[in-house]
Amino acid sequence: MVGPDGERLLDLISGIAVSNVGHRHPRVLAAIQAQLDKYLHLMVYGELVQAPQVHLAAALAATVPEYLGCAYLVNSGSEAVEAALKLAKRLTGRAELVSAADAYHGATHGALSVTGNESFRRAFRPLLPGVRQVRYNSFDDLALITRATAAVLLEVVQGEAGVREPLPGYLAAVRARCNEVGAFLIFDEIQTGFGRTGTFWGCEQEGVWPDAIVCAKGMGGGMPIGALLSSRDNLAAFTENPVLGHITTFGGHPVSCAAALATLRVIQEEQVLGGIAAKSALLRAELASVPGVREVRGRGLLLAAEMASYAVLKPLIDRAILGGVLTDWFLFCDNSLRAAPPLIISEDEIRFAGRVLREAAVVRH
Repeated sequence: MVGPDGERLLDLISGIAVSNVGHRHPRVLAAIQAQLDKYLHLMVYGELVQAPQVHLAAALAATVPEYLGCAYLVNSGSEAVEAALKLAKRLTGRAELVSAADAYHGATHGALSVTGNESFRRAFRPLLPGVRQVRYNSFDDLALITRATAAVLLEVVQGEAGVREPLPGYLAAVRARCNEVGAFLIFDEIQTGFGRTGTFWGCEQEGVWPDAIVCAKGMGGGMPIGALLSSRDNLAAFTENPVLGHITTFGGHPVSCAAALATLRVIQEEQVLGGIAAKSALLRAELASVPGVREVRGRGLLLAAEMASYAVLKPLIDRAILGGVLTDWFLFCDNSLRAAPPLIISEDEIRFAGRVLREAAVVRH
């Protein structure tokens, strides 16, 4: 990125896991321009089949098991969560929702209700009733998922909690418990999807698939878009009683769909995922070398570098920006530095980021 005075800035957080293929990737820009020359918004209700939506949906379907191969396109991660919660209630006839402590699922009313941090929710209560919170990675808490539970919504890797990976077997145990009691399992892949953890979907590494996936952020190459993926039979529940059980005027906007398809193709055809492991190892090492860093956590290019406190971290972040590196902290873990660069970041850029962060960690009087 380039500032108003020509200064260069390395984005080490991808606009919060959005710019997975970098800023203004040529193939994304070309797809946007090509669609601009055809048409913009047309119709919401399906009277006109729009090629960008169809092609994107087909490409998404090819990345998941067949039973998840139907896409409902929306504008954002929060909207995808809202749609998923409605679908779970409709399919199960139940009302209870289960999510995890310190989860972040969005800021709209329903998404906020299942976000797992009370400091974020308190000012907006009353929220949705019947929401229960489990401790992420607690096998004991799975007993809280019962035959009253409509949906269990979990991040594959917790993001705003400071990048917390699932323990071995945890997501499989959640899957088994949901099967046992008939609960609808939703994986939030809004940050982890589109290659962020080293595989196209984060859940691939666990060998566990849910009943629905919600995604957004890195999906659009910088354009606003999200999606709910589930089976055709499941999503058909939105087509009757009422006939428009879930609608969105701008969901699946043709320009955003064109950008998302180009993003997906870049990740697949330019073999972006093949380099993630080496880049992750190098970035971990660079972060670990920053004075004051106590621990580096994460998976792929979704990493957190923990420091003693926010009071220590925040000045480092401010000085790093002046040095040419943009980073941040986490909503529910403000003593940890966020490192989630574009997947196309080079090794030289990673080393540059490490050098700037090391210099920023040295307090100058």
